[in-house]
Amino acid sequence: MKRIIIVFCVAAFFFSCKSKKAIVTKKRTERTERAERVEENTGTPAETQTIETPTTAKVYANNTERYIDEYKDVAQNEMRLYGIPASITLAQGILESGSGMGRLSVEANNHFGIKCHEWTGARIYHDDDKDQECFRKYKDAKYSFRDHSLFLTERKRYSPLFSLKKEDYKGWAKGLKAAGYATDRKYPDKLISLIERYNLHEYDMAVLGNSYTPYQPEVAENQRTTYTVSKGDTLYSISKRYDTTVEELQNLNGLTGTTLSIGQILLVKPTSKN
Repeated sequence: MKRIIIVFCVAAFFFSCKSKKAIVTKKRTERTERAERVEENTGTPAETQTIETPTTAKVYANNTERYIDEYKDVAQNEMRLYGIPASITLAQGILESGSGMGRLSVEANNHFGIKCHEWTGARIYHDDDKDQECFRKYKDAKYSFRDHSLFLTERKRYSPLFSLKKEDYKGWAKGLKAAGYATDRKYPDKLISLIERYNLHEYDMAVLGNSYTPYQPEVAENQRTTYTVSKGDTLYSISKRYDTTVEELQNLNGLTGTTLSIGQILLVKPTSKN
């Protein structure tokens, strides 16, 4: 009888140990399977899995700062190719497109109000000097910047601008008005104000590198001056006043004839006499 009891106790002990081992093994197996599933679904082991945080978007104080940041590289590239100061291009773009918020820039990528003329591409109609005038429509704004460069370089009346130093943004601003780019008499002041408020001349500096020399108003003003045409003036009389020739005045101002209009602004070269 004692022997039977001893056998029964030994059998019960072994059965208990086997059950505990099975439970532990099963729990370990379940943990392993869960970890493998995590690794399979994410491609990353559960212990080293990282969570990516979204990048912070750039914040601008106003639309003008956003515009400058978006198009500064385009303006600098145009400066390298065509010699037009990036500061002038950016200031004109800001002023004429409303910092990229105007209808022509939003719907037609036209940042400089360039009209159709001989244009054969897409177009948009917009009220300007007249109702529903035709303006060029571009697939990308960079083509608008390119047309702006070509507009200035291919017309003789703007040729005097390219004799100015690239650092002389004030001379360029006034020269654009003198050549008839805009009818607003405050146009040069508006461009200059934008350039100085947002330090746009720094983009000229970046392009010119070591050849850049800081703008010196007193030197620039001594290198050029302007004359406003009055009643009775002719190119000949003006040439005599400034000790130059009619041909020189024509070349300096991109004129092909001798016709002048009252109020027209001419670029002239100063001499010791004037």
